[in-house]
Amino acid sequence: MDLFAHYLSLPYLLQGITVTLAVTCLGLGGGLLVGLVLAGMQLCRFRLLSALARGYSVIFRGTPLILQLVFAYDALPHIGLRLSPIAAAGLALSANEAPFIAEILRSGVRGVDAGQVTAGEALGMTPWVLMRRVIAPQAIRIMVPALGNEAVTALKNSSLASVIAVQELTLRSTQLASSTFDFFSIFFASGVMYLVLTGSFSALQLLAEDMLDLDRPPWRERLVQILPGRRPTNLLRSAVRQPDPHSTVPDATPDQRRHDVASCGTAPVKQSNRAATLAQAALAVEVIGLHKTYGEQSVLSGLDLTVRAGEVIALLGPSGSGKSTLLRCINHLENWESGLIRVSGRSLGHRDDGRQLSPRGVARERANLGVGMVFQQFNLFTHLSARENIAGPLRWVHSMAERDADRRAMELLARISLEDRADALPRHLSGGQQQRVAIARALAPRPTVLLLDEPTSALDPELVSEVLDVIRRLVVEEGLTMIISTHQLNFAREVADRVVFLSAGQVAEDGPADEVFTRPRHPLTARFLQVMSTELATARAA
Repeated sequence: MDLFAHYLSLPYLLQGITVTLAVTCLGLGGGLLVGLVLAGMQLCRFRLLSALARGYSVIFRGTPLILQLVFAYDALPHIGLRLSPIAAAGLALSANEAPFIAEILRSGVRGVDAGQVTAGEALGMTPWVLMRRVIAPQAIRIMVPALGNEAVTALKNSSLASVIAVQELTLRSTQLASSTFDFFSIFFASGVMYLVLTGSFSALQLLAEDMLDLDRPPWRERLVQILPGRRPTNLLRSAVRQPDPHSTVPDATPDQRRHDVASCGTAPVKQSNRAATLAQAALAVEVIGLHKTYGEQSVLSGLDLTVRAGEVIALLGPSGSGKSTLLRCINHLENWESGLIRVSGRSLGHRDDGRQLSPRGVARERANLGVGMVFQQFNLFTHLSARENIAGPLRWVHSMAERDADRRAMELLARISLEDRADALPRHLSGGQQQRVAIARALAPRPTVLLLDEPTSALDPELVSEVLDVIRRLVVEEGLTMIISTHQLNFAREVADRVVFLSAGQVAEDGPADEVFTRPRHPLTARFLQVMSTELATARAA
């Protein structure tokens, strides 16, 4: 035991730890840089770059590290590149770690929900903003455990550098044991040193995971847990907003807030007057001869549609008729084979000469034209609170000051009666609350056209009404141009100016809502309305 303790403090072995850490840090640092490049190449749109990156991965993952070390130290001098043993070991370890780190990075990026990426694009985020603000923060949380494991592996693999005479811990232990013949004590001490090093790496990993944990309680609450004699209210008093005793404005009740939201007026406008007004309005959306296919399946077949400013259109039709695809094409979230789409007179996503804009150009034009979109699955950014889901895109896309963006977010949250849930993460909200936040996020930049793709299809029946109520108020208050894909027939009849019935990617019927619901002209429309009404009656009876 005395010899064991002696070897633990022996400067000769302790110096080996320094060399081991130097080689490991060189390998991890270089591997991370090269891994970032390889991951970017594999994720890019250019197949040649992706093929080159995969070829690199096949070579360096398929050959032993010891061969790569020998190559870096003995073969490179033949082409005029002579490296020190530590530099050669760092280079070989970097080259070996790079493909593994690249796969960790790539899987982290791929692990982010694609719906959130689509939502970011719909909000007008450029690829760089989307990567920095939405993808990377979530991907890092996914990658930290795997990167921690890879760091420990790299630390242990650094022992192979002894084959090129790097004086790291394993080589020094071997040399010392060969001269003293005390193999057990020396290698036991060496093993403990490696355990301390790997344990330190694991501790750093756990610390990073804890710091990135979105559900981690604030430090005040943690202090309460450490000091059980203290009452939480004593420590959290400053965090709770107290009413101003000198304020002359009383807090609004929920009923008053709902009244204020509806204060713009809810008196119904006569259909004839509204139809006449809309007939004079400018075209907000124009779709001409739109063709869209997925592989060999035709989804939209020469579809034509015009929507005037301030008009509310309800898209009806069976599943697979092309409703969602049409909305995604209008916002240029999908490319199409032929046809033309204009929003506010502009061909969204195309130059004046007809050439397609870059992804960055499409994002900027989408934001400038003011096309908002609400999705079936909410697609909130899961790492951001309700307030930040609304305020963040205002800052990142529209360069709004942080104070103004937060004020706008709180204003919208108050309008949907969720101001008390402003700091809640999406997973702590009900489905109806999430969808209301998604609607508020789409409204935040004050769009001119709002697209809603089955906004209640992912909700439980008891949550549908609260979302529909929000949309009803928007129709009255905002005067937005809205295109709503829905299966809620009563809702569509109540809020829509026109109903457009799609079948097999074409407009089968287009007319005023009352006429389509009471006197459908096309047999497919009549059959669809009858089936949906029967299903609704059955569901209510059940």
